[in-house]
Amino acid sequence: MGIETWPPREQPREKLVAFGVHSLSDAELLALVFGSGAAGLDAVALARQLLARAGSLRGLLAADRESCCRLRGVGLARWCRLQASLEIARRHYEEALRARPMLDAPRHTAEFLVAQLRDRPYEVFCCLHLDSRHRLIAFDELFRGTIDGASVHPREVVRQALARNAAAVILAHNHPSGVAEASQADELITRRLRDALALMDIRVLDHFIVGDGACLSFAERGLL
Repeated sequence: MGIETWPPREQPREKLVAFGVHSLSDAELLALVFGSGAAGLDAVALARQLLARAGSLRGLLAADRESCCRLRGVGLARWCRLQASLEIARRHYEEALRARPMLDAPRHTAEFLVAQLRDRPYEVFCCLHLDSRHRLIAFDELFRGTIDGASVHPREVVRQALARNAAAVILAHNHPSGVAEASQADELITRRLRDALALMDIRVLDHFIVGDGACLSFAERGLL
């Protein structure tokens, strides 16, 4: 029995219109993204099955293409829809950052970085380049490493900051382990980058470490 035979206010689209998007379950949201089901399954039933197999909505969205496409009912087209939905959310956070000076929006900065970096299976070192009023110029992924580290080269960080004409930067990297705590190596590279950028009159405002849904701020910890 298809969704179109359900009572109107139980159908995901009509439910969204009547009660708002927050009223929808994860499966109902996915059903709207997919638009249709698979053989023998309506869109909501398919979504529930996928969520159960992936373990969670986050698990489904973070799955790589090969893993996701092995799930019954996904395929390349639906994997692309999931990735597009995720990227829309990331760009939404980035727009919020561009709308105001970065120091006025620490919560938005943390939300943006969590959305960008939390589920990466490898360590990524990034930089938010800011103008003289601390507004976002660009977010750049500079170095990609392994599950337990990434090599960071101060010369490249300085070169990119100069290319962006940045007056200040916020550094960020993730810990795939999920633990948002600073290691001695993290503190050392932060000091090296701060000193190297200072020679070019570029200020390091903060360094965020992204763990499993949380961010550690070097500035708040007094580590800068």
